[in-house]
Amino acid sequence: MVMNMKGEKEQYVRVLDYLPHGHPDDPHPVYKKKPIVHSVGEENFTLLELIPRANFIPQTYERLYIGEGERDEIDHVKRRVSHKELTHGAKVELPYALEIIVKEQEPRFVQFFNDAQPITTRLHTLALLPGVGKKLMWEVLAERKKKPFESFEDIAHRVKGLYHPEKVVAKRIEDELKDEHVKYKLFAK
Repeated sequence: MVMNMKGEKEQYVRVLDYLPHGHPDDPHPVYKKKPIVHSVGEENFTLLELIPRANFIPQTYERLYIGEGERDEIDHVKRRVSHKELTHGAKVELPYALEIIVKEQEPRFVQFFNDAQPITTRLHTLALLPGVGKKLMWEVLAERKKKPFESFEDIAHRVKGLYHPEKVVAKRIEDELKDEHVKYKLFAK
């Protein structure tokens, strides 16, 4: 199990890619390579390389338990990986897996829209979301002042121009995972 900087552990992950013959860049002989799974954590969006149990073949986007105690599908967490270490297939599937996670945790991310605060006098947290400029930011702030948002659908209905807030949030998470030197981390830890 892998912890983030605050000591929080991932409990569940989503499968991004399954490599039955190990990583193609692994210099070991084929008979020494073990199958690996590239995945993204649901809580902290940690990118992980996992070793599955024998005879288990995970499906893309499948939710797997990697927490404490008995694990049915995963033998152990091999290591934490960076975005650039992911396979091409995992990089392609990452945005879709993130969108699934964001939709499943809708209250968490709707609360972000309700609670987002300024970072400095010239920069607001909402302005860090892809495609959200000053105009949309002010519209979100005005709407949440009237009444807190209740769902992604509510946000999309009340804020004209913000059609798919779940995709905007997923894109920001992906951007944070791609660039480890991003100045402000909103979601990925």
